Amino acid sequence: MSLDKDIKKAEEEVLHGMHVDKNLEEEIITELEGQRNFKAGFQYWLIAIIAFSWSIYQLYVSYYPVNSTIVRSVHLAFAMVLAFLIYPTFKKPKLLEKITIPDYLLAILGGFGAAYIAVDYVGISNRMGDFLQRDIIIGVIFTIILLEAGRRVIGIALSIVAIIFLAYDMFGQYLPDLISHKGASITKITSQMYLTTEGIFGVPLGVSAGFVFLFVLFGALLERAGAGEYFIKLAYAMLGRHSGGPAKASVVASGLTGIISGSSTANVVTTGVFTIPLMKKAGFPAEKAASVEVAASTNGQLMPPVMGAAAFIIAEFLGLAYTDVIIAAAIPAIISYLGLFYIVHLESKKLGLKGEDPSKLPPKWKTFISGIHYLIPVTYLMYVLIVLRESAQSAAFSAIWMLMVIMIIQKPFTALAIEKKGVKASDFIEGFIDIFHGMVNGAKNMVPIALATAIAGIVVGSITLTGIGQVLLDVIDTLSNGNIMIVLLLTALISLILGMGLPTTANYIVVASLTAPIMLQLAGDNGFLIPAIAAHLFVFYFGILADDTPPVGIAAYAAAGIAKSDPVKTGLQGFAYDIRTAILPFMFFFNTELLLITKVDPSDPSQITFMTNFLDITVVFIVALLGMFSFSSAIQGYFIKHNNAIERLLFLIATPLFFIPNIVLDYIPALGSKYVCYAIGIAIWGVIYFWQKSRTE
Repeated sequence: MSLDKDIKKAEEEVLHGMHVDKNLEEEIITELEGQRNFKAGFQYWLIAIIAFSWSIYQLYVSYYPVNSTIVRSVHLAFAMVLAFLIYPTFKKPKLLEKITIPDYLLAILGGFGAAYIAVDYVGISNRMGDFLQRDIIIGVIFTIILLEAGRRVIGIALSIVAIIFLAYDMFGQYLPDLISHKGASITKITSQMYLTTEGIFGVPLGVSAGFVFLFVLFGALLERAGAGEYFIKLAYAMLGRHSGGPAKASVVASGLTGIISGSSTANVVTTGVFTIPLMKKAGFPAEKAASVEVAASTNGQLMPPVMGAAAFIIAEFLGLAYTDVIIAAAIPAIISYLGLFYIVHLESKKLGLKGEDPSKLPPKWKTFISGIHYLIPVTYLMYVLIVLRESAQSAAFSAIWMLMVIMIIQKPFTALAIEKKGVKASDFIEGFIDIFHGMVNGAKNMVPIALATAIAGIVVGSITLTGIGQVLLDVIDTLSNGNIMIVLLLTALISLILGMGLPTTANYIVVASLTAPIMLQLAGDNGFLIPAIAAHLFVFYFGILADDTPPVGIAAYAAAGIAKSDPVKTGLQGFAYDIRTAILPFMFFFNTELLLITKVDPSDPSQITFMTNFLDITVVFIVALLGMFSFSSAIQGYFIKHNNAIERLLFLIATPLFFIPNIVLDYIPALGSKYVCYAIGIAIWGVIYFWQKSRTE
């Protein structure tokens, strides 16, 4: 079945019953991402068994600890094999129909090259610094195959970036003095990138193997169990009757799905096949319907605990507890989503949209109860992470087993307690089948992340090998003349440009490795004591925004495919909605209270102290939300009616009063207190409200 027919069928299923068959939804995802999608036969079972085995292996090493380098090696070996079996050389129909002999050969060579580190681990460890010619040859061949796997799975951009860095490593002596170095031999480069944990098998891949896989697997199992559809139905039941209800439901559903999903594209397809048809039916133009879904889904990567896998890498890079990253990221993520919800409300008012007829909506209480069991493992996971403060690996591992038990008993329980009929053996078997499919899907979803972290490791290894970080510090310092705002703008621009072709996680690793230390040093030179996590989250946010930035915004193309809209217009509109997110990194960089951070260790910016007073946290949240709403109203040109130029300007003035009162006080010390800034901001809201109210009446 063609992609257009699949999407049309899904749209009809939604409009006639708020349901899309799980297998059809998975087919749409694989087709949009250019994967082979076998439904039966030898090739189907070959991929399924390898993917299932990968999930089993990751669960095994989570329970029985194994040497981390060996785990990384086997982890990447599985990813390499699946990459060549699932993704064709080019996205041509004939190549999608079967796995070719070259694909099998590359899968075997790629898998062996990755597994070689584990197979000969003792030998490689003993000859560290005096490697055999065999080691170097295998390393060179494997690196080439890895770059090809990356090109197939995540696009050519990341592979090109890695090749540029490898070329810089080798030919640095021929470059201008400002960026030159003495150069490195193939043996030295291969040793660094392949035979140590400073390159391909470095920290990013270790995070992918140790933490990310379990969370992605948890999300895949939860989706297969039916939680994604439940979140959408619940959001639609709660919000459908309000103006622009389907669009508001899309924002909420994408936020809930973002809790368990690390991919903006998967989020677009998972929720978009439901919400986009409903938004179009409610009166949203195709581009705006797709753009709302894009903005909501890209922001899904902001939502803890998964955060597009970057949260784990941030924690590892900075030596922070994973829970600390979640706490710091919480308020910006929440107000970003509420800001989008507010924008959708304003758009609905501007378009004059009505809510859905309440009689056509699912009943609220019944809908909530019907899937309340899906909230149990999610709540348990958050409780173990945040309250008990157990490791991310331990929390995800136990939550997965709890979810598996729920998947096995949910059908029998429904038959017995709700439908009042007997339980059949097939009810239990269906649960096991769903677990199998969930584990296969989880492994497939991990292929892009594993390859992205491995290839990004080449960039990290190059930075260590050549010392390019100091070179970039000099270059950026020269370009910016030491001005921290210019540094931030340059970093944002680099993140957006790289992010147009790189997945979010790889973009974060590359840009953070290069620019985060520079941002912190230049901020210190300008008199700002900034926590390291603020710099890392700054890079992460702009990497996310690249997912809907034309001309390459992947999520925008996926949403446009579902909505039958122009992908460039969809991306532009989605980015317009996401401008509210783009200002957040600048705000929390200069006002770390938005990250709930009250104290930074001057000698080590990664060591931070969090706000603990509930009243203070509440005040920070409320004023940040008012700042977000102020900026959104200014950009959208609407409040309770269309804003005139003066009202837009007043909203823009209110924005920094709420977001960065500390900076405002530096320029206007006569205000005396941040609470005076808040009061002025609220007064501006009151003036605009009564002004527009008088015009309305």
